Amino acid sequence: MNHADHLALLRDGVPGPAPDSVWADLGAGGGAFTLALAELLGPGAELYAVDRNGRALRELERELQARYPATLAHVLNADFTRPLGLPPLDGVVMANALHFVAERDKGTTLELLYTALKPGGRLLLVEYNAARGNRWVPYPLTDAGWATLARQHGFVATRLLARRPSRFLGEIFAAVNWRPEASVSPMGEPGPG
Repeated sequence: MNHADHLALLRDGVPGPAPDSVWADLGAGGGAFTLALAELLGPGAELYAVDRNGRALRELERELQARYPATLAHVLNADFTRPLGLPPLDGVVMANALHFVAERDKGTTLELLYTALKPGGRLLLVEYNAARGNRWVPYPLTDAGWATLARQHGFVATRLLARRPSRFLGEIFAAVNWRPEASVSPMGEPGPG
């Protein structure tokens, strides 16, 4: 895939340009989707790239500064399955990252994402559309499996954005979900407000 493919997978889920918005790319790696997100959000957006690979983040930070100097970009060397201490987010992108989280831990990770998002915030997922993994993609999920998992953890309105063929596991899908505007906890209980 190239930059145009990354843009196409995210485009319909990102309300861009959005100069005052705050987004995070979790599991950013080398930053292919971070760069696409920076382009779609436009100048003035604030963007956090989070990954455990510090070297990849340093390279990404240089690339962001060179290509998108008007984006307020931060890199954070951290594990996105743990609390990150980010400001309230308008959106999160997770591209080819959730498949590294074991099935038993996916729900806890989604609950962290839910609380990190502002009410009405968006979660964009890009994943291999496969039920079984391998050593490189140990815990993939289908688009239908994603819709169920997202709903179980408080997200609403799964909308499939795009599909792309992949030589690796057949297909990649992109979907967007929202944290409800009303105050509801990830477990479906009314919250304050």
